[in-house]
Amino acid sequence: MISGGLDSMLATRVIQEQGIHVEGINFFTGFCVEGHTHAIRRQDQKKQKRNNALWVAEQLGIKLHIIDVIEEYKDIVINPKHGYGSNLNPCLDCKGFMVKKAHEWAVENGFDFIITGEVVGQRPMSQRRDTMPVIARESGANDLLVRPLSAKILPPTLPEREGWIDREALFDFNGRGRRPQIALAERYGLHDYAQPAGGCCFLTDAQYSAKLADLWQARGNREYEFDDIMLLKVGRHLRPDPGFKVIIGREEGENHYLEGYRKRFTHLFSPSHPGPFALIDGIAGPEEEETAARLVARFGKGRDADRVAVEIHSVDGRDRTIEVVPLSDAEIPQDWYL
Repeated sequence: MISGGLDSMLATRVIQEQGIHVEGINFFTGFCVEGHTHAIRRQDQKKQKRNNALWVAEQLGIKLHIIDVIEEYKDIVINPKHGYGSNLNPCLDCKGFMVKKAHEWAVENGFDFIITGEVVGQRPMSQRRDTMPVIARESGANDLLVRPLSAKILPPTLPEREGWIDREALFDFNGRGRRPQIALAERYGLHDYAQPAGGCCFLTDAQYSAKLADLWQARGNREYEFDDIMLLKVGRHLRPDPGFKVIIGREEGENHYLEGYRKRFTHLFSPSHPGPFALIDGIAGPEEEETAARLVARFGKGRDADRVAVEIHSVDGRDRTIEVVPLSDAEIPQDWYL
């Protein structure tokens, strides 16, 4: 299982060193879109945009299978059996789901066992000594699940007992410290890898989780589509009223991205002053549209002007241009910001 991080990279290399053929598998949930924000925002143009899972597979010389699980994964996010972590991250259910999918794929494709980069004690929810057996059991992988980086402090798995792999060549890493992994990377000559202790899942981010919770509350259910979770990563999100929110581009790259949704949402921009492109998500009448227009004016170059023209293009075909007074900071309650 290749996440794109250092641990799964090392776990793979450890098994490769024993002359075993390894292929990678990576699951696309929609919540881990590496480089997406950096690719959109002009100010982040110089930041890395690579897909780390693909890059790791290339460095290791292995084939990588990327599996789209967006629809199946929804139930994990919405109804996690083991609950959430500190935010809306269903880490224990997530890991079990992915190991289950990997096990099913391995059986279907004639592979003998599964390896992960898990380290005992590294993650507070899914990588504890007491939760690791839960993942193995509930996924159906049982003792075909090998964790090479912590294997020596875990019960021997079937591949170890049968001599398919040498247990003595595995490791006993434990805890949140990353020095042993970094040292092992140096030993293998691996100098370029994703930031240790990183991770790309947006569900572990407090601000992102707050936006997702707000989306669920506003809609009255815990459903979501792929476009919903992508839009949560882009722009300023302000909710002036329970019935609607405004998504406001923060710079040119985000404006261009939001323009791609202009046929699905009522959208606004100012023809008189350079500024943001904005979407209205929800039900908005003329009064709500005026509030949205005043927000667009506030975050544009006309924030200090007496009046700003704002074009409003409604999804029902009502197009109009109004002149508004930009909202002042004092007129925007802090609880509007998501």
